[in-house]
Amino acid sequence: MLKAGIVGLPNVGKSTLFNALLRSHKAAAANYPFCTIEPNLGVVTVPDPRLDALARVVAPAGSAGRGFARIPTTIEFLDIAGLVRGASRGEGLGNKFLSHIREVDALVHVVRCFEAEDVIHVAGHVEPLHDIEIVTTELILADLEAIQRRREKLAKDIKGGNPHAVAESQVLDKLERHLNAGNPANTAGLFKEEHELMAACPLLTDKPTLFVANVTEDQLAGAAADPGVEKVRAHARAQHACGTMVVAAQLESDLADLSPDEAAQYLAALGVRETGVDTLIRAVYELLQLRTFFTFNEQEVRAWTVPAGTGAARAAGRIHSDFERGFIRAERVHWQALVEAGTVGRAREAGHYAQEGRSYEVQDGDVLLFKFQG
Repeated sequence: MLKAGIVGLPNVGKSTLFNALLRSHKAAAANYPFCTIEPNLGVVTVPDPRLDALARVVAPAGSAGRGFARIPTTIEFLDIAGLVRGASRGEGLGNKFLSHIREVDALVHVVRCFEAEDVIHVAGHVEPLHDIEIVTTELILADLEAIQRRREKLAKDIKGGNPHAVAESQVLDKLERHLNAGNPANTAGLFKEEHELMAACPLLTDKPTLFVANVTEDQLAGAAADPGVEKVRAHARAQHACGTMVVAAQLESDLADLSPDEAAQYLAALGVRETGVDTLIRAVYELLQLRTFFTFNEQEVRAWTVPAGTGAARAAGRIHSDFERGFIRAERVHWQALVEAGTVGRAREAGHYAQEGRSYEVQDGDVLLFKFQG
């Protein structure tokens, strides 16, 4: 399962956000640096209203409202300890922190955009761009060290004229210049072939990243025009080629203690249509380039996750390895076409079902029925 790591300076709201995502208080969230030392790992369900829509169509008569399961797909979040200046040289949790970042597939970079006298800031004052610069610099320094280590491993092959090693060294040169200029690797403009050459030297700043501007409940309504949020959004777009979300982490954590109906009523009073964590979960799902397909039987309709570009046979293997080994074909219909048809039978009669081979690239929203040899 792919996972996203929540990163940032200490006391910016990472653990509070993690707890809101899990609707729990698994991660300690206290007003002092390095409250989190060991990373907290949590599995989060991906909200998907398509499950209810499909259940109304595919459930046996009379069972859609009771006893018929709707099983969402999931992703993993890792709450990582706060980073401080000098982490690449061992300050704070140093290399331990960096090793945890290497374990994840995408980064959720939480930036504090609120003032609060009772919440300590490690620098003594709140300045979002300064905070971003500290984290980015430490990740860049760690990447430069990784490039140097990779050069040492390639030295013998380069000297011997190995063409693959020479080509990789040229990409390393390009990335080193880019990083030394203070730029993250994901803005280096590498071609696909260059990315493939870098497979043996994955870089922290090359991971897909989403910035989260953490605000207070009082800031939420006017967050779009908040100066701190505007700074983060502009910087993320210009310097990191990525997007920014606004979340009131403490509010989201408090809402986790309410029933869904109570939370919805509270949000409605604030003029907010859905929780920030639901929006964040879906944004991270997209950031990881994941796709959802659906299956159903007499007991359930279920969502499954595959990376973009996954073939039908490989998708079948997500359900059971036997499905992939014995794959014959997949019957496919798009979820919306099935819902609009009203029944499976009418969807078939209207020609919405198609027969797909093992190499068919699964699309988000496909409803699949796999045929295989047992």
